[in-house]
Amino acid sequence: QVQLVESGGGLVQAGGSLRLSCAASGLTFNRYTMGWFRQAPGNEREFVAYISRWSTFYASSVKGRFTISRDNAKNTVYLQMNTLEPEDTAVYFCAATRKDNGLQLPLGYDYWGQGTQATVSS
Repeated sequence: QVQLVESGGGLVQAGGSLRLSCAASGLTFNRYTMGWFRQAPGNEREFVAYISRWSTFYASSVKGRFTISRDNAKNTVYLQMNTLEPEDTAVYFCAATRKDNGLQLPLGYDYWGQGTQATVSS
């Protein structure tokens, strides 16, 4: 049974930083592309970043501020979020997939975590 468990969310002031973690189990982690999405109230789930075995890719809204990384020995993917803005407030979800395309879309992913709340105050 695949499980993805996010942690690291919280409340931070604008300009601050948060580091999210997602611990995976029940899958061969190093074979999966891992993604981060976010969803604010009333909005659709939005792509943030993904990391495959070879590359990373970011949404334009977070490029230069957020960094995605992975530790295959720990079966964990991270999202370092710097220079946070109130617009970054959302529930952040990690996801896993073996697919090679559609990686900026929720439908491109097979497994999801429950999410962690990140709130940025102005």
